[in-house]
Amino acid sequence: MMQEAIDFIRGKTSGLIVWDMQEALVNFSFNKADLLKSVVQLISEARALSIPIFYTKITPLPDRFESSARKIYMRRGKFEPGDIVREVYPLSNDIVINKNTTSLFVGTNFEMMARNASLTSLVFTGIATEIGVESSARHAQNLGFIPVIAKEAVSSSDREAHERSLLNMQKLFPVLSNDEIVRYWKRV
Repeated sequence: MMQEAIDFIRGKTSGLIVWDMQEALVNFSFNKADLLKSVVQLISEARALSIPIFYTKITPLPDRFESSARKIYMRRGKFEPGDIVREVYPLSNDIVINKNTTSLFVGTNFEMMARNASLTSLVFTGIATEIGVESSARHAQNLGFIPVIAKEAVSSSDREAHERSLLNMQKLFPVLSNDEIVRYWKRV
């Protein structure tokens, strides 16, 4: 089954997701330097191959309209995510998706954009592996996309949770190195 999923990974039908690479999250990742290097590499390769790049950005709703569950979670530390870090900052032709849930598909137009562009595989990078990356990858699979996790380009503030999440996800969909992803992107 996994090989069949890998067969769908091609540059012309892939999108690159740069998940929540915002200052507060990146600064608390357990492997900040390696994460940034790996995400920069995939962004560079995607741009060279004209693969669309989608950045997500945590954008809380006004307090009155925020869900009770998110209010409780966000108030724990008065969380201020900050802007996307400069090392991976989007260019003018990249797409920034403001979102307020841990799924790329809830409350956004991402699914419509991906289907309109005939994307079949979505490569996930970013932070946090066990939260938004995993929940969005699972959601993507439920909607018929092939999620691919760039194992060198995802991270968390919690190394153990990150590693457990990678182990869980590799049972469901491809968890690949940057080099493997780029090799598949370059296939015709």
